[in-house]
Amino acid sequence: MKHAGFINVLGDDEVKFTKMHGLGNDYIYVDCLKEELKNPSEVSIKLSNRNFGIGSDGLVLILPSETADFKMRMFNPDGSESEMCGNAIRCVGKYVYDNKLTIKETVTIETLAGMKILQLVIDNEKVLKVRVDMGEPILEPRNIPIISEKERFISEDVIIEGKSYKVTGVSMGNPHAITFVEDVDNFPLSIIGFDMENHKIFPNKVNAEFVTVIDRKNLKMRVWERGTGETLACGTGACAVLVASVLNSLSDRIATIKLLGGDLLIEWNEEDNHVYMTGSAVTVFKGEIDTTNNNL
Repeated sequence: MKHAGFINVLGDDEVKFTKMHGLGNDYIYVDCLKEELKNPSEVSIKLSNRNFGIGSDGLVLILPSETADFKMRMFNPDGSESEMCGNAIRCVGKYVYDNKLTIKETVTIETLAGMKILQLVIDNEKVLKVRVDMGEPILEPRNIPIISEKERFISEDVIIEGKSYKVTGVSMGNPHAITFVEDVDNFPLSIIGFDMENHKIFPNKVNAEFVTVIDRKNLKMRVWERGTGETLACGTGACAVLVASVLNSLSDRIATIKLLGGDLLIEWNEEDNHVYMTGSAVTVFKGEIDTTNNNL
C-alpha cells in the first residue's frame, strides 16, 4: 500500500510505516533506526487525518537510545507531543521483536516519561501480549500538574458549566483527571471531556477518564485524550484509573479495566509502588508514504 503526498514534510524518499493498535488505540509507526522523518509534528497532523491521511490516533517514532534498548516519541493528531502512551509502547515492544530488531524478551524503552521495562509474551515467534512496568504514579498536584494547594488531589471538586465533578488527579508521566460516574456509557463525554481537558486548573491540559465501578475487580472507563478526543483505549489512563480507584477505596489493587477497545489488566504493586499493565498489541498493515506525489 502506498499513500500519496507529504513531500514538504517527509523529504525526498519513500518512508515505510506500520499501522498498529492496542485495543483499537491506533498509531502510525515509523522505524527511525532506518528512516529519517522530518517535522514529525506536521506529519502527524496530516497522516492522522482519517479522511485525507492514513488515519490514526497519532504518530510514533522508534529511535535509537543512549540509555535504553530503544526510544519512543509520539505525536497526537493535533501535532502536540505526548510524554507517554501505554497502548503505543506495547506496540513498540511488538514491533521491535517481530521485526527482529531485538531478540530480547525483556526490552527497555526510553520515553519522555522515563524508561519503561517491557516483558514480551511470545507465541509462535510473535509478540501476543506485553506487560509494561509503568513506574510509580505521581500524586503530588504540582508534579501532575494541577493548580492546587492540596498534598494530593483526591475526589476534589472541579466545576464545569456550573456542575461539580469529583476529580482525582494522577500522573503516569502524563496528566490524568479521573471522575467516577454512575453510567459511563451514557455520559456526555464529548462535552465534559473537552471542558475537563482545557480546564484552567490543568496548566498542561489533561487526559480525562470517566469510570463506572462494576465491582472491586472490574472497572469500566471511557477516555477523552488530550489533543485527540475520545479514543477506544488509553493505557496510561487505565493505570491512572486503577490508582484513583484504590485511593478512593473503590477497587482492589489488581483489576480489569474495561475500555471501548477491550480489556487491560492493571496492578498497583504494594511492594515497589509500581503500576503494571498487561494487554495486547496488533499489527494491522504495512505500507509506504509516496513523497514524490504531492496530491494532498
